[in-house]
Amino acid sequence: MMKKVILVWFRNDLRIHDNEILSEAVKKADIVIPVYFFDPRYFKKNKLGFRNTGVLRARFLLESVAQFKETLQNMDTDLLVFQGKPEDIIGTLCAKYDVTEVYHHREVANRETKISEYVEETLWQEKINLKHFIGHTLYHKEDLPFPIRDIPDMFAAFKKKIEKESFVRPVVAPVTSFVTHPHLESTTIPSLLELGYSEEEIKFAYSRPVEHLRGGETAARQTAAKTLSPEFDDMNDYNLVSPYIAVGAISPADYYHQIKERYTSANKKKYERLILRLFWRDYFRFMLKKYPNVFFRNQDLTKDVQADAQRLRQHLCEDSHHPVINDLLNILQSSGNLPYEHREILAAYFKQELSIHYLAGAGFFEEYLLDYVPATTYGYWLHFAEKGTSPKDNLKTSWQDLVKKYYRPKAVIK
Repeated sequence: MMKKVILVWFRNDLRIHDNEILSEAVKKADIVIPVYFFDPRYFKKNKLGFRNTGVLRARFLLESVAQFKETLQNMDTDLLVFQGKPEDIIGTLCAKYDVTEVYHHREVANRETKISEYVEETLWQEKINLKHFIGHTLYHKEDLPFPIRDIPDMFAAFKKKIEKESFVRPVVAPVTSFVTHPHLESTTIPSLLELGYSEEEIKFAYSRPVEHLRGGETAARQTAAKTLSPEFDDMNDYNLVSPYIAVGAISPADYYHQIKERYTSANKKKYERLILRLFWRDYFRFMLKKYPNVFFRNQDLTKDVQADAQRLRQHLCEDSHHPVINDLLNILQSSGNLPYEHREILAAYFKQELSIHYLAGAGFFEEYLLDYVPATTYGYWLHFAEKGTSPKDNLKTSWQDLVKKYYRPKAVIK
């Protein structure tokens, strides 16, 4: 009898806790082949002159993959790691290990869905099925009280209806063991230099203080527990966990259930704010599904996006901004992180003082943020530009008023 061999193509799901595709593969396959690709398309500069992945996020990703690989090795299995386009490699892997099916998590942004299509075309030629899973949101698409086309555009209506008529699924138990191929090849994780970063960029990345976020599932769970502690009172809370959610070192549902376990009337305000961020994350992802590519279209044709991106890069090299702006830019560029309230300040400043196109501003955030996610980052920027899918939530406050409301000196990541 032919053995069922499932190749699990990991993307933004680098964890053993609450990982449906890994759990399902372990249940249904005789042999599981875990694979991760460092796709070169994510490590180059884009047409705006920004890197698709800045060096700090690349380092965070390398640490996350390395820790996931080590976790699997401790189970007497391994994670195959390759540098290259998935569609160029996966067919050979399937032939080598007699793969009968491939599992992966479906994405919603254009670049990510295109890559899935390329892989699907490759597998189709080999008569191998690519099974799509939906597991990057707090609320599962199948549990929504409406079809995607009928999702309310207004965020408040979206949140109210989902809270009332849906539920967050329980977390999936962590995988503790599985069988892989007895002759699985040995692979290594590429270095930052091999990914295309310069010696100067690498030196910068490794000159960061040790207290900055470290990648990996262990650090994700420790950070979530730390920020949910009643003693932790800092506006740096969700943004400390969001980078781990972005790479899939912890799932939104897992984090949500941890919040609910600690929820009391005394900490209601803090925990409601954290849950609100998770709702916004879901909203942007579902809006991108409802209106494909909506956050990436140029909705202001009077401006030249590339010219604005060049102008923004020039401004970033200067130290002539308002002291608060200089401080926030320094924190973002040196740590890859900022509280969301501080991101609003920068976005408002770029738009109101520098007249920067929102796609150029989002491109800057895409390079530097550790928690970059296409739908969330570009979705927020569309609202910063007062062109969002939920008009009531467009940013209309001046950056000066935002500074008065949110900024406190020395608000750095601890």
